[in-house]
Amino acid sequence: MSAGLLASDVALADRYDLALVDLDGVAYRGHEPIEHASEGLTAARGRGMRLVFVTNNASREPESVAEQLTGLDIPTTPDEVMTAAQAAAALLRTRLEPGARVLVVGGAGLLTAVREAGFVVVASADDEPDAVAQGFAPELGWTQLAEAAYAVQRGAWHVASNLDLSLPTARGFAPGNGALVGAVRAATGVTPDSAGKPSPTMYGLAIDRAGARAPLVVGDRLDTDLAGARAGGYPGLHVLTGVSTARDAILAEPGLRPHYLGADLRSLLEPHPAPERGAEGWWTCGDTAARVDDGVLRLDVRGAATIDTVRAAASAAWAAVDEGLPVDPASVPDLPVGTH
Repeated sequence: MSAGLLASDVALADRYDLALVDLDGVAYRGHEPIEHASEGLTAARGRGMRLVFVTNNASREPESVAEQLTGLDIPTTPDEVMTAAQAAAALLRTRLEPGARVLVVGGAGLLTAVREAGFVVVASADDEPDAVAQGFAPELGWTQLAEAAYAVQRGAWHVASNLDLSLPTARGFAPGNGALVGAVRAATGVTPDSAGKPSPTMYGLAIDRAGARAPLVVGDRLDTDLAGARAGGYPGLHVLTGVSTARDAILAEPGLRPHYLGADLRSLLEPHPAPERGAEGWWTCGDTAARVDDGVLRLDVRGAATIDTVRAAASAAWAAVDEGLPVDPASVPDLPVGTH
């Protein structure tokens, strides 16, 4: 699949039969709704697009996630939720037999997933676990992290549900599971295996469950959601409602680049023009032209910046990098593209 942007002359909801939708920063922010999320997802469903919410959060049960989404006017059933806890349990099954002992450091969602996979959950390194499954839970503290470190030091396989360093909340960004995993890694010197994004494991599980033929990944983070899309060979839509900004997308290395760019989830309902390269290296999209000149990104914008501005700028920057030319990050503006 191309490392550049893809074009779609029809709405994405008409082109793809399944959207693999991230939660934090896409469907909601902490416990708060994201503007236009319900509107965009409801309309996409109305066009026949199925939804599976794929989250690196391993602390909650699918039932709890579905209940929250439903309360935010995004009606969801538990079987439309795929969590990193379920992916971690699937990863454990690749090396361990049912009945193996697993020390779970995480929330109820991870405990349930590990038990349902046929493993025996233990609470102490002294129980000689075969593996440590670690996921985020807000109540985790030093005692649980210490037990994980003791077990890993004694040879237990360390499996992390995800390695997200930060977690978006209504108050800002808080330490994520990756930060807590880092504490165990710092104490043991052992790098864990991870089941969560950017591994495409969860995407594959969700696609198989849905029997989809044309899936689309939808996320806000380049380093997890969109990197996972690239790793799995799936097209990915980057919406600008969460962690990674338009500037981040423009500066993204090939393995993190989205295939589509949208301001918010209403972009599922719209065609997506791909910028075209014209004379003197200018990339045009809508009312914006962009090119890289001696390492400097130059923009020609008529009016306020729009998502087409981001598309043109990203195409110009990516083409320069792919041709071995430098792009000075200082020349790339923030380009805040608000919803309308």
